[in-house]
Amino acid sequence: MKLLLLAAAALAGAGLSLPSPPPPPIKAWPIPYGQKRKHEMAQYSQRHYGEGTWRLRHPRVIVEHMAQSGSAAAVRNTFARDVPDPELHELPNVCSHFVVADSGRIFRLVNLRTRCRHTVGLNWTAIGIEHVGYSDGDVLGDRRQLGASLRLTQWLRCRFRIKVRDVIGHAESLTSPYHRERIPSLRRQTHGDWRHASMQVYRQKLRRFGPCPR
Repeated sequence: MKLLLLAAAALAGAGLSLPSPPPPPIKAWPIPYGQKRKHEMAQYSQRHYGEGTWRLRHPRVIVEHMAQSGSAAAVRNTFARDVPDPELHELPNVCSHFVVADSGRIFRLVNLRTRCRHTVGLNWTAIGIEHVGYSDGDVLGDRRQLGASLRLTQWLRCRFRIKVRDVIGHAESLTSPYHRERIPSLRRQTHGDWRHASMQVYRQKLRRFGPCPR
């Protein structure tokens, strides 16, 4: 450890930085996200955030979700169809950037330069991670799925310099300092998945990875 710290100090003194940790194995499985959906996302962003763009620039938050589904394929199929979502009836359809299967496999559904509708008030600056299953405990009690989720989240937060405190569950969305919503009726809208108590456990485990290389 002492040698590693000395090496890091030497690199910093030379104006260099240590590389970010390598990503875990991720399989690209993109949903259709063409020009029509991008245009709809830009319109959505204009209505909700006052900025007419579909691009995700400098994400500041990672939001953990439970998919309420038993397979990664079911999650992808839900997101792939560009239809009004069943809850808020808006376009484009909802989506998340990743889904973590109960086998521990990680699938990327949308590239990280594109906004997804997964958390009201945070879609302008948040990366969304879905987890196959029906409750927070399904993930916390599954060594393979939890390990894959933590490795993915650690890689993302180090890549984008996101603080551990800004790794949140959907149920914590209203407490994020980055939450903003132009439509009054949606300013208190959130979901119940990944409750605060569950995320306290998750963030504690995430901190065991240590700080991101500088």
